[in-house]
Amino acid sequence: MSTSTAPPAALVLEDGRVFRGTGYGAQGRALGEAVFCTGMTGYQETLTDPSYHRQIVVQTAPQIGNTGWNDEDDESSRIWVAGYVVRDPARVPSNWRSTRALDVELANQGVVGIAGVDTRTLTRHLREQGAMRAGVFSGDGLASVDEMVADVLESPPMSGADLAGEVTTAETYVVPAQGQTRFRVAALDLGIKSNTPRMMSQRGMEVHVLPATSSIDDILAVEPDGVFLSNGPGDPATTTHATELTKAVLERKLPLFGICFGNQILGRALGMGTYKLRYGHRGINIPVIDVATRKVAITAQNHGFALDGEPGTEFDSPYGKAVVSHYCPNDGCVEGVRALDVPAFSVQYHPEAAAGPHDAAPLFDDFATLMQEDGR
Repeated sequence: MSTSTAPPAALVLEDGRVFRGTGYGAQGRALGEAVFCTGMTGYQETLTDPSYHRQIVVQTAPQIGNTGWNDEDDESSRIWVAGYVVRDPARVPSNWRSTRALDVELANQGVVGIAGVDTRTLTRHLREQGAMRAGVFSGDGLASVDEMVADVLESPPMSGADLAGEVTTAETYVVPAQGQTRFRVAALDLGIKSNTPRMMSQRGMEVHVLPATSSIDDILAVEPDGVFLSNGPGDPATTTHATELTKAVLERKLPLFGICFGNQILGRALGMGTYKLRYGHRGINIPVIDVATRKVAITAQNHGFALDGEPGTEFDSPYGKAVVSHYCPNDGCVEGVRALDVPAFSVQYHPEAAAGPHDAAPLFDDFATLMQEDGR
């Protein structure tokens, strides 16, 4: 749809700030938490990442849609964002893998978006005021600002949101190892991305992806060499079941690896607290420092909550000593935790990032090493 024929649209924040533009994708109303993503590429992977469930994503890159949409790069079975905000949509996509334009796919999946927004001003506002509830409204005859703000204020906040159950798989499925099977992994799906089992598969891991409601008996029935906790949406403080399940895994000293939401769950199982970041980390250009080696990795991230802790701090857990292993030099945010007396570690960032960067990909090799050393 060209911007000249697109209907009027508005992004309305809960503090009353309004950004006008034109409709992009489906018409209607979308409510969620407004967050910004600083990735210069990878918008298809962002849109299909289950961790963005119930969030309105603002792309800080000024032009979006250049490479269109293809049928290979989805990170899940659908688009999960609640709404989409861009500045300058590409008029014509240009890529040999593209099968349709981005706005066509947004419309096909009923995702309400807005184009023509001053995303720099919007991003500065969200940085200063924090991620907040918002609504995207598009179509002829928009309601008054007061009515749109009222709709936004009636929507639930992200704090206290228990969302993993809304994005998890309904049934267990298996991603076979490529080549010889070296390990069997039970992966708890809290919002897993397609590239995660794919990267484990490339390292000889047979991955059994289990629903978030799975019990310890379900995990043990797989006879796993290791357990994986995936990324996912929502407030980690609501993950009572996943946290208790992780404790049961730690008690049995099964090798465990977690990313993003899985990092927060492992941290909570070890006795750490969590809190909501003001505007979160979302992008593919975020530095992380390994406390032990002092090496810096440029990473992909997508989280609005974090673990309490200080870089390098050792602490006592119910399962022995543990340490805050990684942190972000931008703000000191905890980016990883490792148990020292049981085989478990996790990171807040995404080693499986399909759009890159790939600095953290060797963490899957570390998981393989952990399982090999365990040798059960």
